[in-house]
Amino acid sequence: MKIAVSVESTSDLSKEIILENDIKVIPYHITLGDKTFKDGEVSTKELFAFADENKTLPKTNAINEFEYTEYFEELKKDYDAVIHISLSSGLSSSCANAKRASQNVANVYVVDSLSLSTGIGLLALYARDLAKEGVEPSEIAKKLEQRVDKLQVSFVIERLDYLYKGGRCNALSLLGANILKIRPRIVVSNGKMGSDKKYRGAMDKVVGKYCHDVIEEFHTPDLDRVFVTYTTATDQMIEQAKQALVDRGFKKIYLTTAGCTIASHCGAHTLGILYFNDGNN
Repeated sequence: MKIAVSVESTSDLSKEIILENDIKVIPYHITLGDKTFKDGEVSTKELFAFADENKTLPKTNAINEFEYTEYFEELKKDYDAVIHISLSSGLSSSCANAKRASQNVANVYVVDSLSLSTGIGLLALYARDLAKEGVEPSEIAKKLEQRVDKLQVSFVIERLDYLYKGGRCNALSLLGANILKIRPRIVVSNGKMGSDKKYRGAMDKVVGKYCHDVIEEFHTPDLDRVFVTYTTATDQMIEQAKQALVDRGFKKIYLTTAGCTIASHCGAHTLGILYFNDGNN
């Protein structure tokens, strides 16, 4: 059986990973002023430049049921079944729209990732692994759902400006964080984002502390693969993250740049490491 593994652009997978693993992508829409683009048509640097110049955030638009239906129907022309892994239902209406659309097209299975960015990407690669093993589509969907809560998805953020503009923190928190150089760790838990730890100092040093803490707290990783995902980052930030993961014994380390949908909510110099924390199974 030929199975399509599908995600939204919020998965932040690189073109190389998408092509190598035959992953299909439906893009979100990004509105900059009076112009609307598909996620991927505008770079994160262009997005940040727009936000700085206009003192406002770009708008991201959820994918509607009609778009999903057309997309699934198109995929079914070449595939027997579709496994679609959606952005967390706790962050967007897209998942609900995709599930409604799946009722219009046979053999389409929508999985709520309860995650974002390359947390979705990890599920997509796992789905492709299962498809290669000949696992039936319905069983793949079940296995993905069983592994959702094993995802370790977190980021450390340099500034709170974008969270503030997006209504996710208040003005007092923004002011205090900027004055004291506080860098919050954002974690995804139960499908939603929240801050559970704070660091202080330059990001080049903070990234090392963040990676150490994550690896220590989520200490049973599946070492097969891990993502280092960032909006923008210095070479030192990236190297610190890579070295921490090499030292822990990860076999495949993917470096990916966050797309505009994710970047519009966290801003520049945001970096995360993401992996399955179920290596003991």
